Amino acid sequence: MDNKYIEKCIKLAKKAAKKNEVPIGALIIKNNQIISKAYNLREKRKDIMAHAEVLAIKKASKKLKRWNLNDCILYVTLKPCSMCENIINQSRIKQVNYLCDKLDYKKEYNKTTYQPILKKELEDEYKLILSAFFKCKR
Repeated sequence: MDNKYIEKCIKLAKKAAKKNEVPIGALIIKNNQIISKAYNLREKRKDIMAHAEVLAIKKASKKLKRWNLNDCILYVTLKPCSMCENIINQSRIKQVNYLCDKLDYKKEYNKTTYQPILKKELEDEYKLILSAFFKCKR
């Protein structure tokens, strides 16, 4: 792991902290060049998804004019949360380098309940739509 990149992430995290944001900084690297950087802006933007990793991915995608970032590496100060992990996986980033694991906050959050809708005929109809869509793509 290249220290210069994680040091830049720490500087971004400090900027976030000064703005009363959770201090997390992220960089996306392609061919040893920084193509995007971001820090948390959830409070400022009033946006639950304004995590450093998500913002960096959006900027990289815009710059490269594509969503597939399979030739990029993400550097981040804190191990990504499950939402960010999923977005990272969907963007096809090839590697994530992080400085430290999550801290144990001992804070209890409301747990969302997921409930399947048991309508077999609607499920079958929707599966046909999905299947037809992906059949055309392959």
